[in-house]
Formats: sequence, structure tokens, C-alpha cells
Amino acid sequence: MKLRNMRNMQVMSNIMLTLSNNYMYSHSLMHVTHLRFLNRAAIIRNGDINADGSARNSWELCNIQQIEEVKCLIRIVPIYVSGVLCFVALAQQFTYIILQTFTMDCHFGMHFEIPAGSVVSISLIALTIFIPIYDRILVPIARRFTGVESGITLLQRQGIGLVISSISMVVAGLVEHKRRNSALSNGGISPMSVMWLAPQLVLMGIAEAFNAVGQIEFYNKQFPENMQTLAGSLFFCTIAGANYLSTAMVNIMRRVTTRDGQSSWLTDDINLGKLDYFFYFIALMGVLNLIYFLICSHYYQYKVMSLHTEESIKIPTKEEATEIAIDTDAPSK
Repeated sequence: MKLRNMRNMQVMSNIMLTLSNNYMYSHSLMHVTHLRFLNRAAIIRNGDINADGSARNSWELCNIQQIEEVKCLIRIVPIYVSGVLCFVALAQQFTYIILQTFTMDCHFGMHFEIPAGSVVSISLIALTIFIPIYDRILVPIARRFTGVESGITLLQRQGIGLVISSISMVVAGLVEHKRRNSALSNGGISPMSVMWLAPQLVLMGIAEAFNAVGQIEFYNKQFPENMQTLAGSLFFCTIAGANYLSTAMVNIMRRVTTRDGQSSWLTDDINLGKLDYFFYFIALMGVLNLIYFLICSHYYQYKVMSLHTEESIKIPTKEEATEIAIDTDAPSK
């Protein structure tokens, strides 16, 4: 009987191993309570189901996971809009900083002159230097106080980028005001060094390290699993949208500021315009965008995943089932 019990246990273990190998583990979105009107898409009506149990028309009947994926995308859209407005500041600085450089002293030392088109590389250098500092130094320090693995949440990282972006536009306006007064006092060419533009570019690089990297990580983690490729492309849509919006803002600003015969803020000769006013206006938009972002992030719900199993069960053969039944019914000694 001991041998029979051992054989019974062996058969049972083989069956359990077969069943465990046929379990397929996958992640699914947890059901959320908001946007409940979308749940109506899962209501089954007469004629919606085929004889084999499949949906007759997938556009009229959806499963719960499809509905939760749509909810996930709807939650991301407001955050995406705030990211577009953030990159407007970056686009404007990179556009007009070249014109500013042409009216400033580009010499760095006695024998080296900085090319006008290379000044924007200061922002990229700041971005490159700050990212490892953030990951290796700031994140461990922040983790001690917040208890969050990444130091701060993804939305907090984007919010910090929005704050620094607005500050950089204020600094850009102050530097431009000083540059224009200096240029008008010296025949159109300011004796100010081009390195006066470095602070705003460094701030913009740090803002990009927070917001841009935060956006990429946010999209990759918050998009549904089967839409990860779209998550990566959405960031580039943010940059494209910011460039289009930036062009529209310039055209609108030129039309508005030239009313009543006044000169435009954005003239071809920046010494005769009011470029600093335009930078202040973008900074004000950044503040309004920050308030909008704080409201959206307050009501945002992070994606919650649950691990579930989809069983593909292999039914034991008749011989195995009969053998188990006989062995279990036999009296033990």
C-alpha cells in the first residue's frame, strides 16, 4: 500500500505540474470607478453574441479590458496637453537666441569665438550633466524622505520641470532687457558677452531633464501594455505640437502688437522690438499651465495592474483518473 500511495502521489504531482505549465500569467488593468459611462460598451444586448460566444461586432460590444484601456488613454490626454505648452518655451528660446547672439560679443577668451549656432548646445550640455547627477545623487536623497523608489513621482518630476521652465523664461526676459539697452547704447552691437545667455539655457536644460525625461517615463509606464510603441511616439508628438503652437503664437503676437500703428514686439531687428515682453508673456503662460497641470495631476489616478492567470487546462486521461479514483478509495493500512 505504501508503494501504491507513492505512485498515487507521483501521478498527482505530474498532473499538477501539467496544469501549472498550462497557466499563462498576464497583467490586466484594474477596474476603476470613474468614467463609468464607458462601461455601457460592455452591456450585452440581444444579437450581440455569436453562437461560439464571440462578439458579433467588436465596435458595438467591448470587453472590460478594452474599456479600461480607453479610460487609461483619456486620463493621459490632459497631462499630454501640459507637456506641449512646456516645450513652447524651449522652442522660443532656441529660435530667438540665435538673433540675440548676433548682437553680442561671441568671443570666449582672446583667440576663440563661439559660433552663433552653437550657443544652444549649452542647454544640451546642462541636460547631459544633470541627468546622472539626478539619478545618482538627488534620487537617493529624495527616496529617504518620500519613500518612493524613484525619489519623487512621475507627475512631480514633470511639475518641477514646468516650474523651472517658467523661471528660465523670466531670466531670459531680464537678460534680453539688459542686452537691448546695451545694444541701443552702443550702435546696435552690445559689448555683453554671449555667456550672459548661459543661465537661461542651463535652466532650460534642467527643465528638460525633469519634464522631458519624466514625460517619456510617464507614457511608458501609464500606457496600456499593448500600446507601448505609441507611448514612445507620443513624446515626439509633444515636441511637434509645441513647434506648431510656437509658430502660431509668433504670428498672433505680431498681429496683435502691430495694432494702432505700433511697432511689433517681434520685429526682424530685435533691438527695435520688445522680445523681453514676449518672454514674460510665455512665462505667464507657463504659470497658468502649471496651475492647470496641478489640477490635472491632483485628480489623476495612476494605472493599477493586477496579475491574473488565463488557464489552458489539460484534462487528465481516463486511465489517470481511474487510477487515482481506485487508489484513493482503497483503505489505507
